[in-house]
Amino acid sequence: MLASGSGSNLQALLDTPEIRPHVAIVISDRPDAPALERAAAHGVPTETVLWSAHEGRDSFSATVAEVVEDSGAKGVVLAGFMRVLGPSFVTRFPDRILNIHPSLLPAFPGRHAVEAALRHGVAISGVTVHIVDEGVDTGPIAAQVPVRVDPDDTVETLHVRIQAEEHRIYPEVVTALVQGRIEVVDRKVVMR
Repeated sequence: MLASGSGSNLQALLDTPEIRPHVAIVISDRPDAPALERAAAHGVPTETVLWSAHEGRDSFSATVAEVVEDSGAKGVVLAGFMRVLGPSFVTRFPDRILNIHPSLLPAFPGRHAVEAALRHGVAISGVTVHIVDEGVDTGPIAAQVPVRVDPDDTVETLHVRIQAEEHRIYPEVVTALVQGRIEVVDRKVVMR
């Protein structure tokens, strides 16, 4: 699992009995990420791979991939990881990288999805779990959940409702991944 921030999605995953035994390592690009503390509290090994120690995305991605492979992990779950991994990373783990995004993709890809949804005045936002491909938030969609946008919502209030759905849906999809029940056929995700 890869995380850069507080690790609330990571915590939801670690609290899921079907997932926890399969977590080989938690990797962060930030040594001070609270997600690392959450992992350590569950007895999960952690490692930091600093962006600043690399010459660019390809070098960083290669190092992260080596750490993942050395841990014995068979798949990768992004839980608030705020770096875009290069194509070489994606090709090393084809159809075995999951990400969660705070919008109903393809609407509002990228870093500031909640802000963009509010700026555009949408009535419905949501959560998307997708397979990572070489684009940014462009991979095949595994699951989506709508979240209403209230007229008086702020980024913070909407984000709270979105996170509640993230903490519910991500464990379901990650459980399917660790149980080998996810397959991608013609860019469509099939969960058995």
